[in-house]
Amino acid sequence: MIKKIIVILLAVALAAYILFSVFFMGSKTDETVCKSIEVVVVDTLKSHFIGKKEIENLLKNSGLSIVGKKMSEINTDLIEKKLEENRLIKNAECYKTIGGSIKIEIYQKIPVIRVIGNSGNYYVDNEGSIMPVSDNFTAYLPIATGNIDKEFATTKLYNFALFLQDNKYWNSQIGQIHVLPNKDIELTPRVGNFQIVLGSLDDDYEENLNKLKLFYDKGLNKVGWNRYSVINLKYKNQVVCTKR
Repeated sequence: MIKKIIVILLAVALAAYILFSVFFMGSKTDETVCKSIEVVVVDTLKSHFIGKKEIENLLKNSGLSIVGKKMSEINTDLIEKKLEENRLIKNAECYKTIGGSIKIEIYQKIPVIRVIGNSGNYYVDNEGSIMPVSDNFTAYLPIATGNIDKEFATTKLYNFALFLQDNKYWNSQIGQIHVLPNKDIELTPRVGNFQIVLGSLDDDYEENLNKLKLFYDKGLNKVGWNRYSVINLKYKNQVVCTKR
């Protein structure tokens, strides 16, 4: 019985100590003056659109001065909200450290295609949102040109870009996507001096590209890659070529 009482008393004492420590350290942290900002861009292996300097400038231009302020005066939720208003940033996480610093972790948006068309010059990211180009970094992606409005860019063209990204072969083969006024698609390959008429993105473009791959293997590899100027995939079960 005595042993059980001692265990209970020790548990209560430990809980009280933990609560006191949390309260004491929290109060101490709130009175600490912020000495520095630590910015970590988590996914720099994928993109380099934004860095520490740009984050500091964003905060400064938003009137959110941090260094020199008491920790109790710094609103980390507001910092996250302001940073996430930037169209290059997917997510921002901000928190205070016991050492008197503010740590900010940045997750960038990841583009899947670049659009240079009549609706402007921008990227579409992997969630189908518009993101601006950056002076800091140019992503190596297929470029879409021509008659592209933003609705088409973020729907049908976005889905086609995801298809290319998920297909290792075609992702390495396709350099440019040109959209005609009727929304038919022409492709410029990275290898070969010819144009590929893919047709509408409403059609089964995966089937058409499989047909093209077979033509590459059985046809161009035998007759040569410079024999044709246009390869047309629009016709059912056919590949129609225009000679130079």
